[in-house]
Amino acid sequence: MAGWEVFALRYAVHERRAFENFIRTPDPHDAPMPMDYFVWVVRRGGRVVVVDTGFTPEGGAKRGRTLIRPVEAALRQLGIAPETVEDVVITHLHYDHAGNLDLFPQARFHLQEAEMGFATGRHMCQACIRYPFDVEDVVRMVRAVYAERVVFHDGDAELEEGLSLHKVGGHSAGLQMVRVETARGPIVLASDAAHFMANIERQNPFPIFFDLGALAQGWRAARRLAGAEERIIAGHDPLVRELYPAVEGSGGETVALHLPPLR
Repeated sequence: MAGWEVFALRYAVHERRAFENFIRTPDPHDAPMPMDYFVWVVRRGGRVVVVDTGFTPEGGAKRGRTLIRPVEAALRQLGIAPETVEDVVITHLHYDHAGNLDLFPQARFHLQEAEMGFATGRHMCQACIRYPFDVEDVVRMVRAVYAERVVFHDGDAELEEGLSLHKVGGHSAGLQMVRVETARGPIVLASDAAHFMANIERQNPFPIFFDLGALAQGWRAARRLAGAEERIIAGHDPLVRELYPAVEGSGGETVALHLPPLR
């Protein structure tokens, strides 16, 4: 069977300094290190799976993020009508990965059971832990549970041939990565297991996490699942758009991860 196509769709950006992206200050000569925000699309023939749903314009504005284009517009530019999508993988329930659920009225949401329990359990009584969550997004997911539209996973799972989920936790208790078989080999959508490839390369994590040990083990899992570090796709790294070919008509905001990198 032919491999999947995989696309990264940037929809927002946030200006940051390098020291904000690591728990250990990486360099005494600090420099700009902006953060990109993506959703991902996995496609084979007419089969489409969306990975994460981004934040809403309102959710981004509350946190001072710069919206480049709404997620809906990004998907439609790629020829995808959100209202027809049948499967959406939510890597974790942070605000920038689990907003816009209402864009997908026909979809089943694939989520680790541990993440749902985390986002609705005792740890949300602590402001420092619940900060990356938006309660309205979590409530929408609870409503989807009651509507029998959530497929819970407990650990690794194969959605289809060549498309699998892998629970690693760390950044959030139930974070899952997505492994996709493509013509150039397996790609791992790391989501926030690695915000930037530099987090993995320097063994220096992004400073929002629930379990540091699990986060570090997640880097090993990503390497094992991808088979080569260059096939790990970090969740917020602007280098993604520099390394991979742009989709025609996207203005460089959507790139094809299943094609060989440009360098």
